[in-house]
Amino acid sequence: MTDSAQVVTQRIEMLAQISEEEGKLTRTFGSPAMRRANELVGSWMREAGMAVRSDAIGNLIGQYPAALPDGKILLLGSHLDTVRDAGKFDGPLGVLVAIACVQHLHDAQRRLPFAIEVIGFADEEGVRFQSTYLGSRVLAGTFNSTDLKRTDAQGITLAEAIREFGGNPDGIASAKLDAGRLLGYLEVHIEQGPVLEEKKLAVGVVSAIAGQTRVRIGIKGQAGHAGTVPMRQRRDALCAAAEFVLAVESLAQNRGGLVATVGELTALPGASNVIPGEAQLTLDLRHPDDVVRKRAGAELEARGNEIAAERGVTAAWELAQEAAAVVCNRQLTLLLEHTAKRHQKEAPLLASGAGHDAAAMSAICPVAMLFVRCQNGISHHPAESATEADVRVALAVMKDFILELAKSG
Repeated sequence: MTDSAQVVTQRIEMLAQISEEEGKLTRTFGSPAMRRANELVGSWMREAGMAVRSDAIGNLIGQYPAALPDGKILLLGSHLDTVRDAGKFDGPLGVLVAIACVQHLHDAQRRLPFAIEVIGFADEEGVRFQSTYLGSRVLAGTFNSTDLKRTDAQGITLAEAIREFGGNPDGIASAKLDAGRLLGYLEVHIEQGPVLEEKKLAVGVVSAIAGQTRVRIGIKGQAGHAGTVPMRQRRDALCAAAEFVLAVESLAQNRGGLVATVGELTALPGASNVIPGEAQLTLDLRHPDDVVRKRAGAELEARGNEIAAERGVTAAWELAQEAAAVVCNRQLTLLLEHTAKRHQKEAPLLASGAGHDAAAMSAICPVAMLFVRCQNGISHHPAESATEADVRVALAVMKDFILELAKSG
């Protein structure tokens, strides 16, 4: 009998070879690497007895039919895009575990009262167009058409990228799934944190997904000669940005549960002998309580304006994206806890600080998530790792979950 966990880990290695950057794993929306990944994963879906299609934005969808044609649909999946210089497991693990579960049913020639659709979302990370959940927001019907005007670093619009990828920007509105037919959405994902490793457990059940705010900040001062402008007369945009970065760190350290990150910082004109006249940076805020997150954002914007005034520069604050916190569906979560406890001594409930496609899908159906232990809690890094043994436990939990859901009617 085929070892499903071994197949999943082998396929993860195969997918990790598909990248747009030599020597590192990077797959961004609409890239040739994403096209090759979809083709390969689509072939595995077909092996598992699924009919395969791509939607208007390029989400890869495999459908395993129900016993009767009017059955409802259980959605499984995750994303196939990555961050730059990524790890192998973030996203693909959830897609490949889902395919393995369907393969198990197909090999047994078994149909369930509901259909299963496995989704490989085209863009969750938001690397190319700085807007997360592009794929899942299309299926959930929450995609904002103004996002089609977003441009990447080369000036290519999202609409152009979708067409190049074989999608149809004019068909996005009609790509929304029919909520009335959906049982729910279940996603398997590496934890991206240390809790399961500390507890010596293979899997955990997600209770909620933190809300997130992404902001772009532009600071403008005055460029000048590094050797001739006196220190007291300088309007150094980078120094203002540096002070703001430390203010972000200080606030987050003193606000329980809040995480805040300045992940990008650019100084312009970017010459060693020129005082930076402009600085551009990003801010990422996350907290399970939306009120706390929004209050922190308002405080940081006010503090940024104070720093700008004190230093004689100006600061512009642009909200790039905001996602509300999501509580996972109680009924699905309890069922997931029940099946997880068959395979390990306990099933801890964990809040996710990272965003997931489940957050977007919650707008259209109940959602639940299963976390898989990852080594040292490392993610978004080449060292990201999960063991074959833990994947085997996740598969067992998922197979039991699907069959229990079928029994429950």
